Amino acid sequence: MTPMYIIVGVLIVLLLLGFFTVKQQSAVIIERFGKFNSIRHSGLQIKIPLVDRKAGVVNLRIQQLDVLIETKTKDNVFVKLKVSIQFKVIQDRVEDAFYKLEYPHDQITSYVFDVVRAEVPKLILDDVFERKDNIAVAVKRELNEAMTTYGYDIINTLITDIDPDIQVKNAMNRINAADREKVAAEYEAEASRIRIVAKAKAEAESKRLQGQGIADQRREIAQGLVESVDVLNKVGINSQEASALIVVTQHYDTLQSVGADSRSNLILLPNAPSAASDMLTNMVASFAASSKIKEMSASEVISKRSDDVSSRNYNDSHQGYDSALEDE
Repeated sequence: MTPMYIIVGVLIVLLLLGFFTVKQQSAVIIERFGKFNSIRHSGLQIKIPLVDRKAGVVNLRIQQLDVLIETKTKDNVFVKLKVSIQFKVIQDRVEDAFYKLEYPHDQITSYVFDVVRAEVPKLILDDVFERKDNIAVAVKRELNEAMTTYGYDIINTLITDIDPDIQVKNAMNRINAADREKVAAEYEAEASRIRIVAKAKAEAESKRLQGQGIADQRREIAQGLVESVDVLNKVGINSQEASALIVVTQHYDTLQSVGADSRSNLILLPNAPSAASDMLTNMVASFAASSKIKEMSASEVISKRSDDVSSRNYNDSHQGYDSALEDE
């Protein structure tokens, strides 16, 4: 009975060895006597013990490979590019992916190097930054054509980093800083110009309004003086006396307005209490002198006219006398 138990035990062990599980998003390659037999997907699977074996496991999930490449641009600038490739095994091509390509990462890296070093030297450094998506599309197109044969699908390619030489980066930073300073200077100059123009316009408008205000003020003062003189004339005060009275009134009004301001440093000369009466006396004397000068001027004119008439009469009489002597 012991050999029988041994045989049964061995069979049970072999049977248990025939069961195996496959993880999600994975595929197992089964070989029978060293030859491909089948592909087993996720779940509980069974194989013939001692006949079938698991040759390998193929990952069906999306994978990413980062490739760092150093190359030269058209303007002779060395630059490092980091290219990220996202790929996966085509589910219907698991056999090709397992048997046709032993090191897929190395194969993909080689194609990426080849494409990038063919595309970047056609561009200057600025265009590399601007057209990095075009480079990524070219890499994806080339990889898809090559890797589909081996059962791989290229999902996406990304240029994730562009790193020029450190001296070139410093030069680019200085250029950008200079450009920004230039733009800032232009904006500051334009703002200064706008402020100057606005200030000039404001000053011109202020002067215009100030002149208009002075003109209106003088017009109203003149109108008020005319009305004041007319009123004073109606009560028997002549024009000279009215003018003197108005001047005295304005003098005292000025003194009152100056005294009302405690911070004023204006001094009126003369500012004695008798200043107004002296001013009035001087004005009256001036008006009287002016009237006398006018009267004297009129008398001189009349006298001169009389002398001219006498002179003409004298000349006429002598001419008549001379004519009478000639007749005799």
